Amino acid sequence: MLKIGVAGLGRLGRRYAENLARHVPRARLDAVCSPIADEVDWAREQLGVQRAYADYAAMLADPELDAVFLITPTSLHPQQIEQALDAGKHVFCEKPLSLRMDECRRTVEHARCHPGLRAMVGFVRHFDASYRQAKTRIDDGAIGKPFLVYSQTADLFDPSGAFVKFAPTSGGLFLDCSVHDVDLARWLLGRPKARRVYAMGTIAAYPDLQAIGDIDNGVAVCEFDNGCMAMFYASRTQAHGHETCTDVVGTAGKLSIGRNPRLDRLEIADAHGVRSLSTANFFERFGDAFLSQCSHFVDAVLDDQPFDLDLEDAAEATRIAIALRESLQTRQPMDL
Repeated sequence: MLKIGVAGLGRLGRRYAENLARHVPRARLDAVCSPIADEVDWAREQLGVQRAYADYAAMLADPELDAVFLITPTSLHPQQIEQALDAGKHVFCEKPLSLRMDECRRTVEHARCHPGLRAMVGFVRHFDASYRQAKTRIDDGAIGKPFLVYSQTADLFDPSGAFVKFAPTSGGLFLDCSVHDVDLARWLLGRPKARRVYAMGTIAAYPDLQAIGDIDNGVAVCEFDNGCMAMFYASRTQAHGHETCTDVVGTAGKLSIGRNPRLDRLEIADAHGVRSLSTANFFERFGDAFLSQCSHFVDAVLDDQPFDLDLEDAAEATRIAIALRESLQTRQPMDL
C-alpha cells in the first residue's frame, strides 16, 4: 500500500481524495492538508481521514506518509514539489508544473537530485481510454506517419463568470486550458520540441477579462522541429457543454477522438427536434481517466516502473503554453 496525503481539497482535490480513499486498490489516504476548516471537516466526515493538517510543512513531516498529491494553486507547485522531495516523499502534482519557465527548469533539476523519489505532473487525457487507444493505433502505423494534430478544450459557458475570479492566477487561457492540448499533441506526434508558435484570441462573453489581459476564446498554431504541426482552440463560452476533441492526421489516414460530446447514449426526439445531452464539465468527460491516472502513479511507484510522462514533458508543455500567451500579448510569432 502507498500511504498518501492530499494537499488541497477544493472541487478537484475532493475528487482526487475520494478516488484515493475509495477506488485505488493499492492506495491508502492517510492524511489531508487544507487551511480551510470546512474542507478538513469534509475529509474527516466523508472519507474517515484521521490526520489533518492546516500547514503543508507539518504534513510533510508526517513519517507515515510515502507520497503526497498536490491539488493546490499553480503558483505553489514548484516550491511544494521541491519541499516534498526534500522530505522524502514521492509527488503527484496537478497540471501545469508552473506559471514560469525558470521555476519549471529549477524543479526539474531539483528532482534529479532525488533519484530515489518519483515526481509526476498530471495530464489526465493520457489516461483516457480513447486517447490511449489512439496512441496505440498511431504506434502500430494505422494512419501512417502522423504530421498534424488539431486539439481543443472548450468549456461550458458559466453565466456567473465564476472562473473570472480564478483567471488572474491561472496563467491565462492557453496555459490553463491549452496546455492539455499541447501535451497531447507532443505525445501523439512522438514528443517533438516546438520550434515556433503563433496565437490570437478574443473576449466574446466576459469583458472583465480585459483588465487582466486574458481572453475567453483563443486559437493557436505550433510548428515542431520534426516538421509536424498542431492547431489548438480553447474556449470558456460553449453553449452546449464541455467539448474536448482531437484529430490526428497521418500519411495514411486520420484518427478523431471525442468528436461527439454526448453525455450518454440517450437520444431525445420531441418538438424541438432530435438531440442528445452533452457532458457538462471536464470531470464528467474524464472521470474514469482521473481514476486511471491515480492508479498509474501508485502502481508505478510501488512496482518501480516508469511513468507515462515525466517532469520534462510537463516543462515542455508549459514552455509552449507560455510562448502562446506571449504571442497573444505581442501579436507576433514566437520562436522557441
